[in-house]
Amino acid sequence: MDLHKHDRQPHAGPAPHVAELRASDADRDRIADMLRDALAEGRLTAEEHAERVEGVLAAKTVGELDVFVRDLPAAHGGRGATAAPAPDRPTLGAIPADPEENVVAVFSSAVRRGRRRASRRIHAYAVFGSVEIDLSEALFEHQQVVIKAFAVFGSVDVRVPENVSLRGAGGGVLGSFEVASLDSTEAEAPVIYVDGWAVLGSVEARPKRGKLVADILDRVQRKVEKGLRKHV
Repeated sequence: MDLHKHDRQPHAGPAPHVAELRASDADRDRIADMLRDALAEGRLTAEEHAERVEGVLAAKTVGELDVFVRDLPAAHGGRGATAAPAPDRPTLGAIPADPEENVVAVFSSAVRRGRRRASRRIHAYAVFGSVEIDLSEALFEHQQVVIKAFAVFGSVDVRVPENVSLRGAGGGVLGSFEVASLDSTEAEAPVIYVDGWAVLGSVEARPKRGKLVADILDRVQRKVEKGLRKHV
């Protein structure tokens, strides 16, 4: 019997600290998202953002990644002031009584999408037809927007950016009325109210994944372009 057998076995050392663990691609993506949000909020300049992203890509451990977001609120479980939940109904007097835009589809289809100003009050009518209102790239000059949707043997589909608040109030008669409620973390984010009726038809409103309010994206783009011009 080899009495020294166990002495030759490798001894497990103490478990490494979290900061010493090797960083994964998911860890890098998480930090990159924090940096992107910080740039959009004006917490970082375009140059600072570029420098930190370069460092994130080169980081090998979790501890090295944390250095790049240590001074940002998102790294400490918050993003500054928390926005209060949006009210269930529009503020009295904020929305005109008459529609600023009508979208009508009778035995046809109607689409509103792209880079355009969002009206404060939109009425959509789909009768044996389909209406699509895509606000994911819209410019919001007013914080509150109301969409009145009526679908009779038809459909009304509403798509909004991910960083707005979305509220719904309506119903269906042998149809479906579905609004995916959404609360933005930004106090000044637009609030979109969708209500109406679906009679033997459907009304649906939900966020469009990967889309943010276009005004915020423009601000980020301008900062990046300004930073690049300084290095040319």
